Formats: sequence, structure tokens, C-alpha cells
Amino acid sequence: MLQSKTHIALACVLSALAGYVDGIGFIHLGGLFVSFMSGNSTRLGVTLADGHYGGAGEALGLIAMFVLGSAIGSLIATGKGRYRQALILLVETLLLAAAAGCYMLGRPTLAIAAIVLAMGLENSVFQVGGGAGIGLTYMTGALVKVGQGLATAITGGPRWTWLPNLLLWAALVAGSLLGAIAYHRINLLAIWFAAGITLLLCIALAVAQWRLGRRELTA
Repeated sequence: MLQSKTHIALACVLSALAGYVDGIGFIHLGGLFVSFMSGNSTRLGVTLADGHYGGAGEALGLIAMFVLGSAIGSLIATGKGRYRQALILLVETLLLAAAAGCYMLGRPTLAIAAIVLAMGLENSVFQVGGGAGIGLTYMTGALVKVGQGLATAITGGPRWTWLPNLLLWAALVAGSLLGAIAYHRINLLAIWFAAGITLLLCIALAVAQWRLGRRELTA
């Protein structure tokens, strides 16, 4: 669904945000993820095989929270109203702010739960309008599309269809780098920056939708 430069730019910012948050979560949880559930699923299987049931329960809990966040996001995305994308980002902002607040109050477990909900929710941003959505917090599918796009270009098809997905991957990597740096400085308080960026995106989308509505009324 990366059909325009605006879509690509928004998707890259959201992927960078997901990478930032996942970098923070990965370090805090000692090797588990707050947005990359394939990794957590592998850890679930391995820890079960090793008999580390506490670690398996932790991985399973993260997966369940992510699925719940995705479900909430999908309910918003498939609802009614012009401002559904902005609403998804507003809820994500509130969850990330709540996570930072929980950490400040000495509740790191609740903080992680809110972060995982937010990451599940984010993947519904491009589901608005009946689209299939874009995986913004995981990049395996994007890298597959890079390879497929390169093959298409080599065989005489469109030359640059792979580039948007490569940009998504690069944005997530850059975000995770910044997240790791921020975590080493201020721990989970670094989530405040993610909440701020999400709020700015929410406002920008709401304004864009409002302007579009005004143009439609005067057309």
C-alpha cells in the first residue's frame, strides 16, 4: 500500500519509531522484543524445549499483548469516521505516555505491557480504507519484497519497486540504533520521545484529514 511519497514517508517514520521502541525494549527485556513477535515466538519454542517455563511465559505474554493491541487497532481502523488513522496514533501516544509514566512510578512491567499494546496497534495505521495494511514493526516481509522487486527489475520489469521496502527496513534499523542509545542514557524514560513523535504525527494526520474534508465540501 505504499502508493505515494506521503505514504512512504509516513510508513518510514512509523517504522523508525517502531525500531526505536523495539531497541529500548530489547535491551530492557534482555533479548525479548516488544514489536518483533517472530523473534519472541522462536524464544518461546526454545525456552520450552530447555524447560525454562518462566521465560516461555514471558514470551507468550508479550505475544498475547501484541495480538490484543493489533485487534484494538483493527477495530478502530475498520470503524467509521474520517479521523481513524489519527485516532490510532492518538491511542498509541496515550499508551506510550502511560508506559513512561508507569516506569516513573516504579511499575516497569506495566510499562512494557503498554509499549507492546502500542506496537501491536501501530500496524493498523494503513489498514484504514480497507487496505491490507503494512507491517511497520517487523521487516521480514519488506525484505522479501526487496528481493522480489530486484528480481523484477533484473528481468525487465519496473526498476524501483523494491526501494520503498528497503527504506522501511533502513528506517527501522536507524530507529533501533537511536533507541539503544537513548536507553543507555535514560532507561525507559526514553519512551517519552516516542510518545512525543507519535503525538506530532497524530496532529499532522488530523490536520491533513480536516483540510481534505474542507476541500471536499467546497468542491
